[in-house]
Amino acid sequence: MKIRIRLREILAERGISQRQFALSMDMRIATINHLCSDSVDRVYIRTLEQICEALDITVDQLIVSAEDE
Repeated sequence: MKIRIRLREILAERGISQRQFALSMDMRIATINHLCSDSVDRVYIRTLEQICEALDITVDQLIVSAEDE
């Protein structure tokens, strides 16, 4: 099963740039840019947890099955 991270969409809906988000999270901009791309092949669970906490969302709002689309 393929999954997709919706970070780019969620940030766009909230009017937050990837750069702003990375700086507010104290993460590397390259990390956030990578997670917003369509070529994510691995990610740390803790990173996903931090993103969900910062955006006040659940992991199932952040990650969706690519097969459902």
